Parts: sequence; structure tokens; C-alpha cells
Amino acid sequence: MPIDAAKAVAAEPRSGEISWTAKDVQLYHLGIGAGLPATDPDELRYTLESRLHVLPSFATVAGSGAPGVISGLSMPGVEVELARVLHGGQSLEIHRPLPVEGTATTTSRIAAVYDKGKAAVLVLRTEVADAEGPLWTNDSQIFVKGEGGWGGDRGPSARPEPPTGEPDKTVERPIREDQALLYRLSGDWNPLHADPEFAAKAGFERPILHGLCTYGITLKAVVDTLLGGEVGRVRSYATRFAGVVYPGETLRIRMWDRGDAVRVAVTVVERDDAPALTDTVVHHA
Repeated sequence: MPIDAAKAVAAEPRSGEISWTAKDVQLYHLGIGAGLPATDPDELRYTLESRLHVLPSFATVAGSGAPGVISGLSMPGVEVELARVLHGGQSLEIHRPLPVEGTATTTSRIAAVYDKGKAAVLVLRTEVADAEGPLWTNDSQIFVKGEGGWGGDRGPSARPEPPTGEPDKTVERPIREDQALLYRLSGDWNPLHADPEFAAKAGFERPILHGLCTYGITLKAVVDTLLGGEVGRVRSYATRFAGVVYPGETLRIRMWDRGDAVRVAVTVVERDDAPALTDTVVHHA
């Protein structure tokens, strides 16, 4: 069996060091659509080094190393083909605001392996700290087609109830044709997002947008519309990737303000509101 669940979970954590600069933060922000209009003061918070604030979702690419989906495939007990792998979900806990520049230590391990019958789900947990203490904890849920069926734990089945009533805010965000090409410069070089032949092998009509790009676009929309642009208010952010997004499409982002949390649903306008992100919650101060 390409995935040895017991070996993967029992393996020693991997540690490493990452560093980033203001340029890395600016590139990430541009990759998720920041900077339009270019002279808007609210956008300059994401693009101009003298005013720079770090959107918490930058944590998913900080250091420009392999993202969780790819690095998780090199862990002990895991040996699968990249073409059969999808990013199933992402959760992020922010312990304090991310600095514009920094150096930190990462500790990564497979926290769980779930047997979904026709697929396996790996949970790669990465904890990050600098000299001042913990910065963030990042969980990537890695969905591997064709690797289930060994009789293991199916994992949690409870999901949050969908938000009800009219959303407090709805915005639309167009995705540029070259959005995936720009976003991948922050470190996710998976050819699924650039190479038509690889995308076809994986079962898609053309290269798809990174799920984490949609993740970043969505958090920016929440921060800009319901949190007054204050990136430091975000405490945690979790989502499930429910469907693909193609460059050139438009995201419809619906938000329900629940006091200390914002519930979010993201769909694709051009495909009759096909789901893109579900079970999405932003907890904030």
C-alpha cells in the first residue's frame, strides 16, 4: 500500500527554517488580486512597502518552500503520484500578527491519516515559531484518490451547518487569465496550475487555479469588507475546497457576520454558482 498510515503518523516531525521579506509579501498579495485600483489607499496596504500589512493567509506560502500538499507527499509512509492528489481543505490558526519580514522555525508532521473508502486523506500539520514565540499553526488536508479501503479510521464526519438567511455582504472577484501563473511564483510549482497536458492527465479540461489562491482572495474580501481592513483581527481561518476554479472566471463571495466569526460561501458565477469553498469560517477579534 503506497500509504502506510501507522508509519506516517509515527514518523518523527521534520524541522526547518524559513525566511521572508517584504517583497515576498507583496508578490503574494499581487498573486491573490491585490492592487486594483493601484492607487487606492486600501490596496496600498497590500502593495506598498512603507504601508505594508500582512494578510494572514500569507502563512500558507511563507518561506517559498513546497506547500503542504506537495511536502506532505515526501513524508515517511507516503508514496503517491502527484496527479492523483487534490487539496481537500485548509485551516490556519494565527497566534500573533505576521511580521513583514522574518525568520522562523517550522515543525511538520502527519497528524492523521483517514480512510475514506475510495480515497485517503492526510492531515499535514505545520507549527511555526520565531525567536519571540509561536506565529501560526497550519493544517493541510491532502486528498489522495484511489488510496483508501484499508479499513482505517474515516475521520471526523461532523460539518458546520450552512449559514442561513441573506448574507450581510456579497462581493464578486474576477480571476485574471494569468492569475495562477502569477500566484505560483510564491512557491507552489505544481504543474496542474500551468501545464495543459498535466491538467488533462489529472482529469481537468485545462489548468486550474490553486485552491490556496481562492483561499487568499476570500480572506482578503472578508478583511476588506467586514473587518475594516484590519489584518491583525484574524484569529483563525478554515475552509473545505469543494470545487475547481478556472482562471478567467468570477468568484461570488457571500459573507454572514456572526459576531466573533464570519461564515463564508464561495461560488463560481459563470457555472451557475458552482461551489468553490464551503464550510468556511473566519474567527476574529
